[in-house]
Amino acid sequence: MAQTELDYIEVARDVLKTEKKATVAEVMELSKEEADVFWPLYNEYNNKVSEIQNQRIRLIMDYAENFENLNAEKVDEIWTGTIKVKSELLKLEKSYYKKFKKILPVKKAALYFQAENKIETLINAQLALEIPFIEVK
Repeated sequence: MAQTELDYIEVARDVLKTEKKATVAEVMELSKEEADVFWPLYNEYNNKVSEIQNQRIRLIMDYAENFENLNAEKVDEIWTGTIKVKSELLKLEKSYYKKFKKILPVKKAALYFQAENKIETLINAQLALEIPFIEVK
């Protein structure tokens, strides 16, 4: 069952990556010269984001697997992990914003991260609708 869920997640991620890349391309309106330097850095950044998001997926799956019998210790472990993932993503974003500013005008670097933020917000909104609240008894 868990392998089937992981397979589904990977397929969904591949589709999302393709759609996301198309959206970013449309939003960014890069010149040929900008595109030549942007896309390799984009791929590098998104590969690192995916590595961190893998931790998030494991946390969500852990939550789902233990939902019926969540104790305070497990809740704390999952929430602490969630905070760690958010912190790692923010640290990565700060680091890569500096890198994007070196290859693009500041407005385009900021536009890229604005697009990333909007896409991530949409994903988070969908997850929020699907992940149930902790039951406090």
